[in-house]
Amino acid sequence: MKLSIRSIFFLFWLLAISATQSIAVTPGKVVFQTDLMQLIQYEPMTAEVYRRPLLIVPPWINKYYVLDLQERNSFIKWALGEGHTVFVISWVNPDERLAHKDFEDYVFEGPLAALDAIDKATGESEVNMIGYCLGGTLLGAVLAYLRARGDERVKSATFFGSLLDFSEPGDLGVFIDEAQVQSLEQTMNKCGYLDGAEMAMTFNMLRANDLIWSFVVHNYLLGKEPVPFDLLYWNSDSTRMPAAMHSTYLRKMYMENVFCEPGGVIVGEVPIDLHKVETPAYFVSAAEDHIAPWKTTYLGAQIFSGPVTFVLAKSGHIAGIINPPGPRQYGHFTGPSVDGLTPEEWFAESEPHDESWWPRWAEWVSGYGGEKVTARIPGARELEVMEDAPGSFVKSRAA
Repeated sequence: MKLSIRSIFFLFWLLAISATQSIAVTPGKVVFQTDLMQLIQYEPMTAEVYRRPLLIVPPWINKYYVLDLQERNSFIKWALGEGHTVFVISWVNPDERLAHKDFEDYVFEGPLAALDAIDKATGESEVNMIGYCLGGTLLGAVLAYLRARGDERVKSATFFGSLLDFSEPGDLGVFIDEAQVQSLEQTMNKCGYLDGAEMAMTFNMLRANDLIWSFVVHNYLLGKEPVPFDLLYWNSDSTRMPAAMHSTYLRKMYMENVFCEPGGVIVGEVPIDLHKVETPAYFVSAAEDHIAPWKTTYLGAQIFSGPVTFVLAKSGHIAGIINPPGPRQYGHFTGPSVDGLTPEEWFAESEPHDESWWPRWAEWVSGYGGEKVTARIPGARELEVMEDAPGSFVKSRAA
């Protein structure tokens, strides 16, 4: 029996579709948008909040709601309960009209545009930021760009499973060489984007037993009843990549590894230099991450000039991050400063903890939150409500 890529993804959809009724349900409003993203401001859960809002930058390779799957494991809902005014970028699912959008467009029309919008929404120009996966790479570019311009609006930066140094990309490097990138570019030049199914299948094949064949055997071959599965639905909800951006990303980051070099990447005619970033940073990596290997994310944590905290979560790229306190939580490791230590040396000196890393991070970021102020309601200031969360961009499917 032969299963095509399209039939496998259709199977994913059948297995997971019933999960859509309970995902991305944290109350919020879309208050701003550009060609590339919608900005969601969430309803507060506490009477008072930290003065500085929290802006989350997810990867545009996947939908943002991995951070808001269900009430029991929603990082967004949990952060609201900790007293943060939470904003999240929801990236567009691009088509041929956005083929020309490049990496720097994602910088300007994503986080930088969001910073200006948050100022209008809350009256607060200073923020704390989180970048997840590719969103963390983008956050690094934002920090370096702002540093070059003397802009200090970002008071702390947190990186979830994010690569800044791409010298050892792990399993994904198997799929990235000159011949394969040229082939992808030829395909993208025809339609203006990389099809979401191709990208998703690449990631799924890295862990085929977990992400493909277990479901094929259990449900398709054995005929057992599908179980609603929020993460499976998210995993099958793939997105497209604009041709220009994806080509730049593969070549500059993975193939040439110049993102971590001074002036290796230009943003708005500004040669960025990650080494000059002094923003306090918190890196959360995962021990079994096959997309952003922890020893490589560790190298990225050593680039910055400011204070850096490195935490190693157990499990993988998703479960290591989406790891709420409570039953079945994964533990984590804390250790000394990353300065002058190899990843192996750091781990040898690290200390294991059985609980989730979320409360530890909450204590750290609260030190950059500022004093408490009255909670903000979406649409109460200069930005009007455009639509309810999760917004229309996230509902656009690749197929």
